[in-house]
Amino acid sequence: MSGDQILQLFAYLLPAVVTGAVAFYFFRLHTRNEDGRRRFLLHKDSQKETLPIRLQAYERMALFLERIALNSLVVRVAPKGKNKSDYENLLIKQIETEFEHNLSQQIYMSDSCWNIIKTAKNTTIQIIRSAGMSETDSPDKLREDILNQTMEKESPSNAALAFVKKEVTDLWK
Repeated sequence: MSGDQILQLFAYLLPAVVTGAVAFYFFRLHTRNEDGRRRFLLHKDSQKETLPIRLQAYERMALFLERIALNSLVVRVAPKGKNKSDYENLLIKQIETEFEHNLSQQIYMSDSCWNIIKTAKNTTIQIIRSAGMSETDSPDKLREDILNQTMEKESPSNAALAFVKKEVTDLWK
């Protein structure tokens, strides 16, 4: 092969290589866009189905937090006898029963939200136990002690409820 023939071969080959490279680039760009579009449509469809379920889980946990708020709990759950420790155990059993009833909701929320809800539950139980250690002898006095403790500082349920509300508003962003 002479130099002219090699030059002529490159003259024919160069446009074919450039055309092939441009076609490859545009084909790859097109397939990426199609993959992105498919992922977006799948995500959009799954959001239509999962968003109502997630909102329902947040609603149930908000209701749980409202029900274990100490001021509403001691008003709703009246003592059944004259024993203070029985009433203390009754309050704790109410909280544990409510929590177990809503245990499955954790799969629809973030780990941080679920941990805050568990912390609110445990802190509420601690407040009841610490009020039960006081030298009061009747369930009615225990109710008063619990209510006095909640008036002094923010209820753990309220703090957790604020976090749940914030997380729900983040769903819309």
